Amino acid sequence: MIVSRDEGACPSALPVSDGAGRAGDDRVGSGISGWLRRWGRGARPPRSWWSHVEMGPPDPILGVTEAFKRDTNAKKMNLGVGAYRDDNGKPYVLNSVRKAEAQIAAKKMDKEYLPIAGLAEFNKASAELALGDTNEVIKSGRYVTVQTISGTGSLRVGGNFLQRFFKYSHDVYLPKPSWGNHTPIFRDAGMQLHAYRYYDPKTCGFDFAGALDDISKIPEQSVVLFHACAHNPTGVDPRPEQWKELAAVVKKRNLFTFFDMAYQGFASGDITRDSWAVRHFIEQGINIVLSQSYAKNMGLYGERVGAFSVICKDVDEAKRVESQLKILIRPMYSNPPINGARIASTILMSPDLRKEWLEEVKGMADRIIDMRNQLVANLKKEGSSHNWQHITDQIGMFCYTGLKPEQVERLTKEFSIYMTKDGRISMAGVTSGNVGYLAHAIHQVSK
Repeated sequence: MIVSRDEGACPSALPVSDGAGRAGDDRVGSGISGWLRRWGRGARPPRSWWSHVEMGPPDPILGVTEAFKRDTNAKKMNLGVGAYRDDNGKPYVLNSVRKAEAQIAAKKMDKEYLPIAGLAEFNKASAELALGDTNEVIKSGRYVTVQTISGTGSLRVGGNFLQRFFKYSHDVYLPKPSWGNHTPIFRDAGMQLHAYRYYDPKTCGFDFAGALDDISKIPEQSVVLFHACAHNPTGVDPRPEQWKELAAVVKKRNLFTFFDMAYQGFASGDITRDSWAVRHFIEQGINIVLSQSYAKNMGLYGERVGAFSVICKDVDEAKRVESQLKILIRPMYSNPPINGARIASTILMSPDLRKEWLEEVKGMADRIIDMRNQLVANLKKEGSSHNWQHITDQIGMFCYTGLKPEQVERLTKEFSIYMTKDGRISMAGVTSGNVGYLAHAIHQVSK
């Protein structure tokens, strides 16, 4: 049956009849007769199909950036953005990345689609970076790694995989607080969200006792998520001996572990140290899943380079898991982007470029650590009587300052210093040129 498009009669999206004089779904009154019943003969459809759609709330981080851009104060500071800046406050492209790009350009490679699982050499190099190339898992091949659209895409692939194939539970427990995007990622993947204690606002440090107590009470066979290093947003990480106790509780409770590792190398400057927790859990016989991102540690923000790995019982299980990951990825985005994966794999597989990258990522981490030390020193110089040790105890790009919302508001209004209301600052926005100004402003609102 062919439906004529009489402008005054029915909408262009009219369902096609099933051949029996009715639309395919009578339950919702579709088809010509259903449309006439809903709108009346000769009636027109609504002026807009989307008049019921409400304005969504602005992203808290992007909102900070927009407010910063409108500010005309020459001393203004944007401490909300989660991207590395050099000591002049400028975006930084690694020399190792530039050299890798030049090598790739010289080869004049094509731009054909990658396989669904991504660039094979990138996947192998990513697993080896995370676990160590001598790890038993790597040697035995009982793992699968697929290339993803950065860390966010990796988490979403992982969430969808768990929703479909983790038959024991759809409950996932996140640290409180956690990266803001974790909640919608797992929620939209169909998982049920819960939390365990993590951050202690009284000490601005790790609530180890609370975390241990909560995790020990999580129902068996539930999913628990950990930040492998440089916890976002707090910058608070467990110490190795604390990780050991957490792993013991996870193993005893038979919990399933999901590691998010977005900052390997960028946290401490040491890729082995930053992946210690991941490797320890595996050594304890805990078969994890892992998300990786190369946004921070290689500065490949816009290239969207990431990986998702599943540690399996054996090679056969890994092959079956890989087949299902491909089936999940195919209707999402079909194939991951090629350029960033080529850059990352070129760096990781070239001894000279890898050495230079490791030096550069350590340089970035060291600059962040130095800014933490300078901020505390300047606060003392200002005469602050508060204990700011948590600023240097925390690690990675972000710092939970402990500032209250009203103090944050004063920093913005009186000093044009922009950050999220919870007092989290991106240490990447602090430079040797503005750290004194920041310390002065913090002292003024906190004394």
